[in-house]
Amino acid sequence: MSREELEKKAITSLLSIASAWYDQMKAGEIPSISLPSRTKYNIEYDDASEVWKYGDKESLRNAASAKSATHLLKMAYVIGFIKQQLRENRSSTLREMYYISEGWKRAKFAAQDESNYLIEDLEILSDVPREGFHLHPEENGASIYGPMRIREETRRGMKTIHCQDDVGQAGYTIPNSVENIEFVDHDAKFVIAIETGGMYDRLIENGFDEEHNAILVHLKGQPARSTRRMLNRMSMTWDLPILVFTDGDPWSYRIYGSVAYGAIKSAHMSELLATPKAQFLGLRPSDIRDYNLPSDKLTDKDVEALRSELTDPRFATDYWKKEINLQLEMNLKSEQQAFAARGLDFVTKTYLPARLAEMGILKR
Repeated sequence: MSREELEKKAITSLLSIASAWYDQMKAGEIPSISLPSRTKYNIEYDDASEVWKYGDKESLRNAASAKSATHLLKMAYVIGFIKQQLRENRSSTLREMYYISEGWKRAKFAAQDESNYLIEDLEILSDVPREGFHLHPEENGASIYGPMRIREETRRGMKTIHCQDDVGQAGYTIPNSVENIEFVDHDAKFVIAIETGGMYDRLIENGFDEEHNAILVHLKGQPARSTRRMLNRMSMTWDLPILVFTDGDPWSYRIYGSVAYGAIKSAHMSELLATPKAQFLGLRPSDIRDYNLPSDKLTDKDVEALRSELTDPRFATDYWKKEINLQLEMNLKSEQQAFAARGLDFVTKTYLPARLAEMGILKR
């Protein structure tokens, strides 16, 4: 879908929400909306798209109480704001929209989390991503370094960029919206999406991208939507293996989950943001044991998170149950950069080649 088509769909869909409220009130009914329940107990695997989506459980929000009526009022103001923004061809950040609401009187947001959640509501109701509303977060996407060439529209026209030869040491910065990026060609065998900046820099400094024809992506912790969309497009366009390399703790496993399965709060966008073929490269609990890596004891919150993952349908595989139960038994967690205890070259010369061979990505 082109940018123009997406914008047109956004306006049409958003105005239809307001129009439905008008029809309800005209018929003497209390205006309402129905939205899927956004919990891990209401996500289901969709065989056709191979991603996790919301199930059939829904919650009804209507204007029967002052609190619910205020929520719909805020939604009406946001719809009006987005409509004006699109017609003026302007854009804003989620933070700016939160501050703009200061002038909306009773429709003012109490916190940015509230306004962010409402935008997610509108994405679900309109079937349009927030990028189609010309709304984006404060942070940009992460960085890419490797043998791939893209074509991007800039203020000075179309520009072709090679993500090794035409970039600095930090790589190519992924923009807020990647829909207008054209994937030209590549010489890569696989993609490694890396949680930490230290490990991303280590692989670049050690020449891992050149030695193994690898595209490296720095996730910057929990990846931004634009980063997840970029990985999705690389997988769909070039059918490259996508491997996720994180720390060895429950919060990092959720980073992998957001890339491969989709995040619970954005399950309505899973087909655009999730990469079902993504594989977990490490750091695994069994790696902590097998390589005797420096580690820390699990905190109470870590244990609680691991046990929660055992009941999460996205982690309901024998692989994850075995690894998570092993971690609970060892009561240990570790960081990617703990491999440095074995030498600065250990991760690129020993661990990654062995792990990639084990996964069938590299030949032994």
